[in-house]
Amino acid sequence: MQRQIAKFLRYLQVERGASEHTLKAYREDLETLVDYFQDETGRCPAPGHLTSVELRGYLAALHEAGYAKASIARKLASLRSFYRFGQRENWVDSNPAKALRNPRKAKQLPHFLSTTEIARLLAAPSDQAALGLRDRAMLETLYSAGLRVSELVDLDDSDLDFAQGILRVRGKGRKERLAPLGSYAQAALTAWLSQRKLSDTVPSAGRIPVFVNRFGTRLTTRSVGRMLEKYLRETDLDTRTSPHTLRHSFATHLLDRGADIRSVQELLGHKSLETTQVYTHVSTKNLRAAYERAHPRAT
Repeated sequence: MQRQIAKFLRYLQVERGASEHTLKAYREDLETLVDYFQDETGRCPAPGHLTSVELRGYLAALHEAGYAKASIARKLASLRSFYRFGQRENWVDSNPAKALRNPRKAKQLPHFLSTTEIARLLAAPSDQAALGLRDRAMLETLYSAGLRVSELVDLDDSDLDFAQGILRVRGKGRKERLAPLGSYAQAALTAWLSQRKLSDTVPSAGRIPVFVNRFGTRLTTRSVGRMLEKYLRETDLDTRTSPHTLRHSFATHLLDRGADIRSVQELLGHKSLETTQVYTHVSTKNLRAAYERAHPRAT
């Protein structure tokens, strides 16, 4: 089992261009499967010998252990991908995970900040120190371009085009897209880059990270999360807020102001319009207000 998992992860990295975050998620999902069978039987069977019935027992055990439905669905998706790879490599004839049904997930509307709350958050970092300038530039860029945090920390100097006001973004599966960069974000980035100090280990002719830590090396996604937690405490904003909340806020505010949903889909880098449509449900209050203003018999 471990040998096949290692080959699968190598395939994802080399042929599919999977990020470290994606590889980590797949590795953890498949290690959970290995741990389950070792606990149940004292050994880990060859993956080609597992049946749908045995895998259904594994999913049932995850339910009993209190795993969230979203986590179970992700682990099942990892299993399906793993066995599709197995079919390609001819160590399994059919995909035993294909027949298993995803747990029904309760639909949750994404948490987002109002424009007033966004303004408070973006004003929180100090402009008197280099790291404050960096933090403001990160927050402005997340909100201006609707980036995932992994996309933010992956930005290089060569991805910035101030003349056109755009960013080149490497999204999921290393798929590239262009994202807009508003004037506030451009000003914040210019201020930060004038103070940025790079480590000697950063090659001058290679990829130069836009955002670095106090040691001059590329920031991690976790560092961005810790930075945001600091400013949430200072501004007394909702503690549910994460870096991804700024992406949710970006989409919600665009749709609130009449942006076309297909355009928002492109800006977010969503493959499916269905993924973007969740944001059409978070603005019910605004829709109601518009209805009451416009409809002759609304009130």
